[in-house]
Amino acid sequence: MRYIALLRGINVGGNTMIKMTELKAVFEELGFENVVTYINSGNIAFDCERPRVSKGESPNAAEEKLTAKIEQAIEKHFAKQIPVMIREQSAIADILASNPYEGQFESHKEMHVLFLREEMPAEKLEQLLAAAPEGEGYTVIGRELYCHLPKGVIDSLLGKSYLEKKLKLAVTGRNWRTVEKLSTL
Repeated sequence: MRYIALLRGINVGGNTMIKMTELKAVFEELGFENVVTYINSGNIAFDCERPRVSKGESPNAAEEKLTAKIEQAIEKHFAKQIPVMIREQSAIADILASNPYEGQFESHKEMHVLFLREEMPAEKLEQLLAAAPEGEGYTVIGRELYCHLPKGVIDSLLGKSYLEKKLKLAVTGRNWRTVEKLSTL
């Protein structure tokens, strides 16, 4: 099974620096194969057997088990607590195909996908939509939050860390070009 690991907040603004070559080595030590990194911001594709899931576990239990394994290894090797989001690579194609803003953005810089650990509660989505400035678009599909930001990230709710600070959600975001690349790693 091919997976994508998305690490939150590494190598951004000089904070939480981790060399991708070292991170790749950690993934290989975990027994993952065909490990590939993309750019210097925590995007890693890898192959491994799908973790066993017991009856009654959450639909995302396999990804949750991989997440825990990877987060523990990162903390052990780098002494840093880094949130990790996992998706089966095949899900990335579905994310691309489900873009509710298809045809509405001129540049990949306007379009972002935030990957959540679990589905966003309805009341938090309502808060986000109520706080969104005119022109910003936010749509949740499953565990992804699509963000159409025609004026850019810096002055948007995304740029102001609204989701983490006000809504207390664990997320990591990628621009549209990166999401497209993740489907081919």
